[in-house]
Amino acid sequence: MNKKADVNTFKQFIGGKWVEGENGEVFEIQNPIDDSLYAFGAKGTKNDIKKAIKEAKSAFIGYKETLPMDRERMLLRVAELMEERKSDLIDCLIDEIGSPIQKAMFEFSKGLTMVRAAAGMCRNVRGETIPSDAPEKFSMSIREPLGVVAVITPFNVPLIKTTRLVCNAIALGNTVVHLPSEMAPHLTIIFAEIIESAGFPAGSYNVVTGLGHEIGDELTGDKDIDFVSFTGSSVVGQHINEICAKNKTPNTLELGGKSPTVILADADLEKTVPLAARSIFMFAGQACIGSSRFYVERPIYEEFVKRFSQVASKVGMGDLRDPNTVIAPIISERQRNRIKEHIADAVAKGATIVVGGEWDGNRCKPTLLTNVTEEMTVCKTETFGPVTSIYPIDSYEEGLKRANDTEYGLSSAIFTKDIGRAFHFARNIEAGMCHINGPTIHDEAHVPFGGNGESGVGREGTDADMEAMTELKWVTVQL
Repeated sequence: MNKKADVNTFKQFIGGKWVEGENGEVFEIQNPIDDSLYAFGAKGTKNDIKKAIKEAKSAFIGYKETLPMDRERMLLRVAELMEERKSDLIDCLIDEIGSPIQKAMFEFSKGLTMVRAAAGMCRNVRGETIPSDAPEKFSMSIREPLGVVAVITPFNVPLIKTTRLVCNAIALGNTVVHLPSEMAPHLTIIFAEIIESAGFPAGSYNVVTGLGHEIGDELTGDKDIDFVSFTGSSVVGQHINEICAKNKTPNTLELGGKSPTVILADADLEKTVPLAARSIFMFAGQACIGSSRFYVERPIYEEFVKRFSQVASKVGMGDLRDPNTVIAPIISERQRNRIKEHIADAVAKGATIVVGGEWDGNRCKPTLLTNVTEEMTVCKTETFGPVTSIYPIDSYEEGLKRANDTEYGLSSAIFTKDIGRAFHFARNIEAGMCHINGPTIHDEAHVPFGGNGESGVGREGTDADMEAMTELKWVTVQL
């Protein structure tokens, strides 16, 4: 591939050094707004993965012995450096993955929170004393880091996922080999520069860039990998889970979703509709926790559809640096075709497009569908775009039943003034997360974030990662 002199070419970060791919090859990174060339990334190979794992394993011997205050200090320095490089990170989020400025600012702020929350983990790696039946025996548990953690992050929220998964792992004394999405490697390279400047030891954090379908199995299947954290599609997640099973490698998988929102007749539509729009149109629906199913009680169904369509028709689609812009470009041609196929299939089988369904360049206009039936692909399959279906329901019980009629189980929401029904929904919805009178899109550093079924395995977050990325050891002392 010919390299253009005026386009950046990013190297990998392995063992504290910036290196090209083993073969010196590169791959293109495109700006999704118009598919123009954004940069080149080093095309890592399987041997690059092996080298990174070797460096991480070697570094772990010393890094696991670092003092909590030293890991805390370095992580807080990461936060300081992120603030110093805020414009670089924001520009990257806009130009590399097509984030509107408001989404980029949100992600930057959330990323800072993730780093600072991780710093707080350093002093909380603790076990407990345990009563013993044996006389004069002192019994206790201690918590130790696992070793080398493989982190695979997606394109849609690369800064949030990188700061959470990487920083939580290194806060606990693990070392990391990171394979970012091939559509968002630059963001991770900037973060690696920050990690390096913050003083982390060589090999404690390693980044290999390349094509996941070519080198991902080498990472997740290596016997020297002690934990795998992956965010992405359910199909790839299942594949990774099977690979990990062969080596009994523990893992956390945060996968796809078909998140439902139930809106009862007593809901305040003035407040509900804007939140409904946020839950599906943020980053053009390219969010696993986006609400792609709305179940609305019949007394307010028509009014909800009317108001929702009015909001959807006015959602900003201008310049990505305009604060009024909400709708992002769809990341790739493959994903654009997926969205188009879902809409076309629905219309061919009798669905109604209330608003949207059209494209402006690489951006799909906010699309609301009604009269959606189960034989339509869009009914139960994740679309991953600014497309949602609205269904009338005759009762709360029907809403709960239909909300649970899915293989996924990530996020969910209910809008109602009835606290009894709200908590009944929270207790009975088969999803890992539930939000009452709020959108399905929520995240915080310390919460148990994740889903059930096809939506994943395990949970992310400071407490959850403390459990997942360390292991307990029982120790006794005969006095």
